[in-house]
Amino acid sequence: MADPKVFEEEIKVSGQQVVETVRKLVHEANVRRIIIKNEKGDQVLEIPVTVATVGALLLPVLAALGAMAALVTKCTIVVVKEQE
Repeated sequence: MADPKVFEEEIKVSGQQVVETVRKLVHEANVRRIIIKNEKGDQVLEIPVTVATVGALLLPVLAALGAMAALVTKCTIVVVKEQE
């Protein structure tokens, strides 16, 4: 078996779109980690998707994202994916 290649993808979204975008990304099979950065490029939140996909653990993460979305106008979502 070959080792998977890891790459990053950046998505710029407004604060209102953060929660919905993260919900969609969590359901993608090849996503390993999601990092939320503010307008200045500072990391605000990091979500290891393997943990977040466990239903009960995803709810507090989405609540935190909702609270953060109210505070920021624009942010960047960095999606760490693997490709075989």
